[in-house]
Amino acid sequence: MTVWGAVFARGGSKGVPGKNLRLVGGRPLIAHSIAIAGATPGIDRIVCSTDSLEISNVAFEHGAEVPFLRPAELAEDDSPEWASWQHLVHHLIGDGASDGDTLVSLPTTSPLRTVEDVEAVLLALESSGSDVALAVTEAQRSPWFNMVTMDSSNLVAVVMEDSVGKFARRQDVPNVYDLTTIAYAARFSYIRSASHMFEGDVVGVIVPRKRAIDIDTELDLEVADYLYGRRGGCR
Repeated sequence: MTVWGAVFARGGSKGVPGKNLRLVGGRPLIAHSIAIAGATPGIDRIVCSTDSLEISNVAFEHGAEVPFLRPAELAEDDSPEWASWQHLVHHLIGDGASDGDTLVSLPTTSPLRTVEDVEAVLLALESSGSDVALAVTEAQRSPWFNMVTMDSSNLVAVVMEDSVGKFARRQDVPNVYDLTTIAYAARFSYIRSASHMFEGDVVGVIVPRKRAIDIDTELDLEVADYLYGRRGGCR
């Protein structure tokens, strides 16, 4: 069975224009994902799904296969990424891949991930019997303690209202985790049959926050570039 490292990178990005080709440590974000896939022993082939010819060319230059340009309807702001996963899997199976193959999605927004992080997600999928494995990190805020909503009059309420008065310290509330974009792994058969990622059993791997930055703003990009440089570019 083949393990496919996949990078899904559409051309449009409003929060950080041209995000997938922006530089961290002097390299485009998409190149970081391709490089980590190439350095991970468990990944056999690397493929990029994009609607952008420019991204396609950069991905190919850095060692990824680019078998097609993604249809425009799968590259809109509101296009579910799961549909792009299914589109890629259907294409690869039509080109000779197996239903038992594994897809490892490596989004461009986590340039601080390590090979060990990706390997841990793959191992979790193989050993747990779950349908999906992904990486999480400890959340800095908790809906039971210090997360609130605010209405049109700026009145504030605790998200989990039934927890008011139950917890005096953040350390006493249930542990919660942030999803990261470090890595997601699932078998082709599940991707083809499920309507969304969380339809089946999902297992999580905890990674340190210092490697779990998710680039969604210009500030995130600046922080990632600083941290990447501070550790000397090492993975």
